[in-house]
Amino acid sequence: MKHRVEWSKRAFKALSRLDRPTQDRILAAVASLAESNRGDVVRLRGLDDEAFRLRVGGWRVIFSYLENATILVHRVGSRGDVYKR
Repeated sequence: MKHRVEWSKRAFKALSRLDRPTQDRILAAVASLAESNRGDVVRLRGLDDEAFRLRVGGWRVIFSYLENATILVHRVGSRGDVYKR
């Protein structure tokens, strides 16, 4: 099932600050997730909404699934910092 991907302003800004090879890896992983639901995805516990994380090496992408076959990316960051509020 093909999903559409939307990026929050915060996630897009964080992604734009990364170096080009890291950006490409993260974008490829999100595209693979949207296309075929493939990736190292785990549901996050303790958050109010249905949030998931996608692992891309040392980087994490925090996202949620919306009703209309859309993936909303909330945050992008290093594995140590992305979970901090």
